[in-house]
Amino acid sequence: MENRRPARIEDVARVAGVSTATVSRCLNNPSTVREATRLTVEAAISELGYTPNFGARALAMNRTHTVGAVIPTMENAIFARGFQAVQERLSDAGTTLLIASSGYDPDREASQIRTLLQRGVDGLLLVGESRPDSTYDLVASRGVPIVLIWCSGEKTDHVCVGFDNRQAAQQMARTVLDYGHRRIAMVAGITAWNDRAARRVEGVRQALAAESLTLDEANLVEADYSLEAGAQALRRLMSETPRPTAIICGNDVLAAGVLKGARQMNIAVPEELSITGFDDIDLASVLDPALTTVHVPHRRMGWTAADRLLAIQSGAPPEGNISFATDLVIRASLTRHNERSS
Repeated sequence: MENRRPARIEDVARVAGVSTATVSRCLNNPSTVREATRLTVEAAISELGYTPNFGARALAMNRTHTVGAVIPTMENAIFARGFQAVQERLSDAGTTLLIASSGYDPDREASQIRTLLQRGVDGLLLVGESRPDSTYDLVASRGVPIVLIWCSGEKTDHVCVGFDNRQAAQQMARTVLDYGHRRIAMVAGITAWNDRAARRVEGVRQALAAESLTLDEANLVEADYSLEAGAQALRRLMSETPRPTAIICGNDVLAAGVLKGARQMNIAVPEELSITGFDDIDLASVLDPALTTVHVPHRRMGWTAADRLLAIQSGAPPEGNISFATDLVIRASLTRHNERSS
C-alpha cells in the first residue's frame, strides 16, 4: 500500500487558489475572511483531509486554546448540566474543554491538575474552594488563571461563580420547620475536602439552632453520593428512637437513595417521612413522590464561569465573585406534620 504524505497548509493553499496566509486566517480568525473564500478553503481542507498542526500553532501563539476542568465525579448528573453549558460557551470561543475527575480525592485532583498543566491548558475550572494550599501554589507557579465554580468565595481570593450553599440549605431547613417538623435528620455528602457539603450541613444546623434544635451524631449521616449509600443512611437514621419525621439530604442522588430505602422498609413517603434534596436534577421531578429540592441554576453558572475565565485569559482584570440565587421547589415528598399527633 502506498504511503501518502499528510497534506500540508501549502497543499490547501494550492488547491484553494489562495495564499498560505489566507488559509491560516480561515483556521484562526475565520471572521476576517470573506465567506466565499472561507468556503473554498474549507472545501480544500475536506478534499485533502488536512489536519492543522495545532501543537506548532500553540507554540507560535503561546496559547493552546484549551481549558482544563477537574470535577469531583462523572458517576451522576450533578455536574453534567453546568459543564455542558461551560462546553457550549468555550466551543463558541474556539476553545476545547478537557475534563478530568478526582473522585473527591484532593491528591487525585492535584495529580489531574498537574497533568492538565503539562498539556498546556490556558485556564482551569475547579469545583469548590477546599483543596490543599500546595495545589493552589502549583497552579500559581504556572501563571494559569483559575475560576472556581459551585461556590460563593467565602474563604478564597480566587474568582468564584456559584451560589451560597449554606444559605440555600438553611432556607430548605426553615421550610421543613415551617411544615411542622421538629424531629429532623440529615444525610449529607462527605464533608472532608468538600466545602459544598460542609456548608449545607452548617446551613441546616443554623436553621435548627434558631428553634433550639440540634443536628448531632445521632441524626446526621455523611455518605457517598450514591443511591445505596442513601438507603443505608436511612436504615441507620430510622433505627433511632424517636424516628425522624423529615430527612434533609445533601443532594438529589442521596435523597433518591433515602426514598429507595423507605420503600424497602415500607415507610410511607411523605405520610410517615418527608424527604428533601438539593440540586433539582432531572431525576428529582420523576421520582415517586416527586422530590422537594433546591433548584440550582447550573447552566447560567456554567456559561458565566466560562465567560469569566475567557475574559481573564484575554487580559481583563479579575472581577468580583458572582453568586446566583437558588430557589426552593416544593413537590410531593414534603408534607405538613403535626408533632402532637405523632
